Amino acid sequence: MSEAILLIGTKKGLWIGRSDAERTVWTLDGPHFEMQGIYSVGVDTRGDRPRLFAGGTSEHWGPAVFHSDDLGQSWAEPPEGSIGFPKEAEASLERVWQIQPASQDQPGVVYAGAQPSSLWKSTDGGVTFELVRGLWDHPHRKDWGAGFGGQAIHTVLPHPTDPDRISVAMSTGGVYQTQDGGQSWKPANHGIKAYFLPDPDPEFGQCVHKLAGHPAVPERLFAQNHHGVYRSDDGGAIWKSIADGLPSDFGFPIVVHPHEPETVYVFPLVADGNRIPTDARCRVYRSRDAGATWEPLTKGLPDVPSYAPVLRDALCTDAGTPAGVYVGTRDGCVYASADAGDSWTEVARHLPDVLTVRAAVVG
Repeated sequence: MSEAILLIGTKKGLWIGRSDAERTVWTLDGPHFEMQGIYSVGVDTRGDRPRLFAGGTSEHWGPAVFHSDDLGQSWAEPPEGSIGFPKEAEASLERVWQIQPASQDQPGVVYAGAQPSSLWKSTDGGVTFELVRGLWDHPHRKDWGAGFGGQAIHTVLPHPTDPDRISVAMSTGGVYQTQDGGQSWKPANHGIKAYFLPDPDPEFGQCVHKLAGHPAVPERLFAQNHHGVYRSDDGGAIWKSIADGLPSDFGFPIVVHPHEPETVYVFPLVADGNRIPTDARCRVYRSRDAGATWEPLTKGLPDVPSYAPVLRDALCTDAGTPAGVYVGTRDGCVYASADAGDSWTEVARHLPDVLTVRAAVVG
C-alpha cells in the first residue's frame, strides 16, 4: 500500500510527516536530531526500499549526512563520518546544503552540495562522500563570494540521461556545468544579471538562489536569482527573463511539476532589502506555460498578513498523481497541496524556522 512521507528540516531538528496516498490528513513525528540545524533532506526511491537523508549541523560535532532505510524510524552514520575534506584540501566543512540522488541508471550515486562551495559524490548510496576535485580546484573558486546565507553549493542537478553532465548553482558564483563527469567545469550564466556588481553581466559571480529542471526536457532549465527569474532552452548557454507577470522577481525557491514540464512554481518576496511575501500574503505562484504567464495560488493558504519568507529548499513537489506541492515558512508553518497547488491544507504550525522540505509517495 502506498503512503506519503514529508521531511521537514528546521533549525532545531527534523520532523517527518506521514499520510496515505490521498495526502489529505497528516501526522507528524519528531523532532529527530533535536537542536541540530537540518539544512538538507532527501529521498532516494530508486532501490528496493526508499532511503531517506538528513544533512545535519551540530554546534558541537559539526556537519554530517545521516541515512535511514526504515522511513525515519532509525538513522545511521558511519563511525568514521559520512563527509569531510581531505587534509590536503586545507578546508573545513561547514554545512551540507543539498543531497541529490543521481538518475535512475546510476544506482548508488548520490551527490551533496556543501559550504564552502564544494560538490561531493557518493557511490555507496549516500553513506560516504568524496570531494569532486575538478570543481574544488577550479581557478574561479578564490573569487566566489559569500551570499547572505553563506558561500555554498545549494543546487545539484544531474542530467537525467547523461551521467557525465551535471549542473550546480551556488551563492555566490552562479551556475557551473560539467560535461566530463566532474573533471572540468565552466560557468553558465550568460543572461543572468548581477546588479550588485560593477559589471552587471559577469562571466560568474551571480547570486543564483535555485536551479530546477524536468527530466523529460533536459535542455530546459529554470533559475530563481537574486532579483530575476529565468529560463534557458539550450541547457544553460543563454538565460532569458520570465519574471513578467510576477509581483516581484526576488525570491528563493523554484520548482518544476513532476509530470508537466511546462508547470513551474515560485514564492515571490518583495525585494532583497525587504524579504517578506509580496502584499504581505502567503502566496505560491504557478506558471503552466514555462513562465510566459503566472497565477497566484490562494485557496487554503492563510489570508491574513504574513511576513515569513520561504527559503530556497522549502518548496517541493512529490511524484504522486495528482502531484503534491509543499511549502514551509520561516515562522514554522508547512502547507501541503494534493492537487498540484489548486488548494492547500496546513500540515504544521509553530515549528522552528523551516529550512528545507522533501516529499515522496512510496510503497
